[in-house]
Amino acid sequence: MRLSPALFAGAALCCAITGFAQSTTVSCDQKLSAPLRARSLLEIASRPAGLEIVGTDEETIRVTCDTHNSDETNAERIRLRFSPNATGGKLKIEGEHLRHGNGAQIRIEVPKKTSLMVRMFAGEVKTEQVSGDKDISVGAGQITISNHNWDYRSVDASVSIGQVNAPMYSANKGGFFRGVNKSTQDGEYRLHAHVTTGQIDLEGKRTEPGATPKPD
Repeated sequence: MRLSPALFAGAALCCAITGFAQSTTVSCDQKLSAPLRARSLLEIASRPAGLEIVGTDEETIRVTCDTHNSDETNAERIRLRFSPNATGGKLKIEGEHLRHGNGAQIRIEVPKKTSLMVRMFAGEVKTEQVSGDKDISVGAGQITISNHNWDYRSVDASVSIGQVNAPMYSANKGGFFRGVNKSTQDGEYRLHAHVTTGQIDLEGKRTEPGATPKPD
């Protein structure tokens, strides 16, 4: 029996939706690996932890946990779940809230050109050599964003209470409701970072107007 064009399109759509719905779930004592194409949007929702997000040349997301400073069962109680979708994927890091000092350090490797959206109640988020839009929010803790080429057309980095360090803008501000808000016609990406209580460090060299950024 020959399928009509409408039925064929519907079947293809169902297959696509089914593919996007498949997710990978492991405990933190195992490695998580899944395809992630460059220029995707990766959303990260995490329990309190230390997150290190690093750009690589591979079109893959790899997640590993370092829990050697935690108790033996800490890693087993933290779950990593990656769910691909049409724009990229979502990584959820879940687990019970453990006593102070037992947080996991989690390394997340992504393609160098990846946009990031990160939400975490408390902890530290550090990105290294990841080029793309960034929207990062932490309740209590620290955000560090490092790029060799600081190629952002708009930057909005703020704390409710704490410190914002942005040497490329000659900014070092501490206190209540401090921030850096800059825009340029020459940058490529957008950055929004907010910490309610804590610190934001922006590290990198600004691209001079009209100059071509060097590869990261």
